[in-house]
Amino acid sequence: MLRLLLYIKPIQSDQLMDPLASSSRKISGNARRKPVNDTTESLGKLPPQAVDIEEVVLGALMLEQHALSSVIDILKVESFYKEAHQNIYEAIVQLFNNSDPVDIKTVVHQLRKNGKLELVGGSYYIADLTTRVNSAANIEYHARIISEQSIKRQLIRISSELVTDAYEDTTDVFQLLDRTEQALFQVSESHIRKNYDKMSSLLTKAISQIEERKNKKDGLTGVPSGFTALDRITSGWQPSDLVIIAARPGMGKTAFVVSAMRNAAIDHGQGVAIFSLEMSSVQLVNRLISAEAELESEKLKRGEMADYEWEQLLHKTSKLSEAPIFIDDTPGLSILELRAKARRLAQQHDIKLLIIDYLQLMSGGDANKNSGGNREQEIASISRALKGIAKELNIPVIALSQLSRAVETRGGDKKPQLSDLRESGSIEQDADMVMFLYRPEYYGITQGEDGAPLNGTAEVIIAKHRNGKLDTVQLKFIGKFTKFADLDVLTNESYGSSFPSSGNTDSGYTITMPSKGAQDTSAAGDDPMPF
Repeated sequence: MLRLLLYIKPIQSDQLMDPLASSSRKISGNARRKPVNDTTESLGKLPPQAVDIEEVVLGALMLEQHALSSVIDILKVESFYKEAHQNIYEAIVQLFNNSDPVDIKTVVHQLRKNGKLELVGGSYYIADLTTRVNSAANIEYHARIISEQSIKRQLIRISSELVTDAYEDTTDVFQLLDRTEQALFQVSESHIRKNYDKMSSLLTKAISQIEERKNKKDGLTGVPSGFTALDRITSGWQPSDLVIIAARPGMGKTAFVVSAMRNAAIDHGQGVAIFSLEMSSVQLVNRLISAEAELESEKLKRGEMADYEWEQLLHKTSKLSEAPIFIDDTPGLSILELRAKARRLAQQHDIKLLIIDYLQLMSGGDANKNSGGNREQEIASISRALKGIAKELNIPVIALSQLSRAVETRGGDKKPQLSDLRESGSIEQDADMVMFLYRPEYYGITQGEDGAPLNGTAEVIIAKHRNGKLDTVQLKFIGKFTKFADLDVLTNESYGSSFPSSGNTDSGYTITMPSKGAQDTSAAGDDPMPF
């Protein structure tokens, strides 16, 4: 008996000590003998998919001629999980683009033409797809299920790349944030599309807006610019409008939008975001301080101010700290970054106006660099994207733009024209409003044709206005404070003439010149109206 126990013990000792040990070793040995090829299988997970519904949708597309029109804006080739289904849908879309009928025979022919018929399973598999469904009644609902699964797969891919890059010590965390945000935005942008509206709902909405405008005493339906004459023509910066403000360097483009930004944010409490690609955020704030406190910018630059000027600065700029103004001075901003940041600002701070200073300093992003397009094409894509942002966020977007040197070579008063817009004619096409800033004093023109002094005056020339009239507005430019303001009412003392006695003396009105024949020349010394 003792001999038997000694003989059995070495055999059974491992199992007696740990009954699970030997079984675990067997499992691990089997695992070594049978390698796992798919990481998702080893984790017990498969990518989100709906292969059975893909079959139903493809079958329905070949059964009914007009079914594709319902889903072509929902589904893309990569929306399908199975590669065979991607090839079949690609063939169907090719037939649709060529205005050819879509049925079993034409799809088989197109796949054979593409060299992919055998890859998808042959003509038998194509015919079998049509037996999976009776009609295309619910095809749009089914297509959205496929699209949702595709979005999930894209999000998993982005998340996996994010995790991998986040573990790398060499990764720049801020670049990683930007890349991730852009990737997520591209996913949402490529899948979310606005549908059409019926006339009945649009008419109700339009009438409601007209009633709201009727109840506004000031007549402003958009974001006020703070310039009386300009707001009378535009009724404020309108939602979804792309406004281009162009001028030659030194005319005061930045000073103009900073003044308009200040008026909207401080006087009317509207949230404003400005993307300054030319000046730093601190330089921009210094301009705001100079304009608000009415202190010369040179004094602020040197810090040479008297005690009373310091008190003036602190007193008058107290409102600036409370103003809903948001400044981003990221250099070389791409359109994707701008769109992502604008979306966040609209969601978190409810901004009502977006300003870009200036358009030519933006980049079109990697897509434009890889396409090998020239600068004109890049500017064209940027202007189209800016219009898209204005429509998506339903806010006015103001973009500053440079003018070509053709203005300088032109004779006469050198007033800018639409043809002077630099680098792209598409800017003119995409914009709802194009304005030019013109200061005669810049070209040494100190007197008008009637002898009226032009020092310190500026013109806002509305050269394109999709939803209103064209006109020219006179403003005051105060160079030492780098600000624009309404033009003061002209007096006899200033110009040796006076306004017609209409009783209307509001500052900032546009000045309409009477014809020569209508002027009263009976009084000696009467000159025609200035400007």
